[in-house]
Amino acid sequence: MDPARANAMRVALGQGADIVAGDALPPFFHQLYFWEPQPPDALGRDGHSRMGGLIPDLDLPRRMWAAGRLVFHQPLLAGVPATRTTTCENAQRKEGRSGPLGFVTLRHDVHQNGKLALSETQDLVYREDPNPAASTPVPPTARCDEMVCEKAQFTSTLLFRYSALTFNGHRIHYDLDYARDIEGYAGLVVHGPLLAQLLMLMAQRHLGALHRFSFRATAPLMHFEKAELCLKGTDLWVRGPDGRQCMTATVEIAER
Repeated sequence: MDPARANAMRVALGQGADIVAGDALPPFFHQLYFWEPQPPDALGRDGHSRMGGLIPDLDLPRRMWAAGRLVFHQPLLAGVPATRTTTCENAQRKEGRSGPLGFVTLRHDVHQNGKLALSETQDLVYREDPNPAASTPVPPTARCDEMVCEKAQFTSTLLFRYSALTFNGHRIHYDLDYARDIEGYAGLVVHGPLLAQLLMLMAQRHLGALHRFSFRATAPLMHFEKAELCLKGTDLWVRGPDGRQCMTATVEIAER
């Protein structure tokens, strides 16, 4: 787990590049590793790997990382080899009120030094292309009772750098024409994992080392919007500029 990737991420987030071999990686930084590059002819129109294989083809073109759950068994160390095993635990297509939906659950287990260091579950949702005639869903309203509130601002440069560092080819994060004209967003979409990453770092700063962390995306945030990262007790959330709730999360702190 090359320290250079972790330091590149820290710099992209406005932090110091001070991670050396043997240091514990910040939570969720394993997203920088375990790439599985695919040749151009194996990619779908959205820049992700074409479905079929580990994730069955559900014949739905739009993908969203809807939620995640992590258990940190022990710190992952920079400069030390690690392995990840991925299992597709669920893949099914259902009919929702807005049309067909695909639900996929992936399980990742990361081992280092012969021990399980991290367990992660990803919930992915697949949808049809947007219907211009359909009404826009009303997003939930975020809480306003936080004890800690930190401002967050995003740029197309940050989204591009995060995509590059995590080898995420999803075009909604860097191709404005595609995001707007094909998938129907108002701008570039801030990565759900990037919001979760910021919440994890916030929780670690204010509460201590993480043992468990779960998050759920509830509304997209655009790159031109300012957001507020909020914390109260063990609850965290992302509030958009209009008060909408973009993400919720809960944390369990490791025993000291």
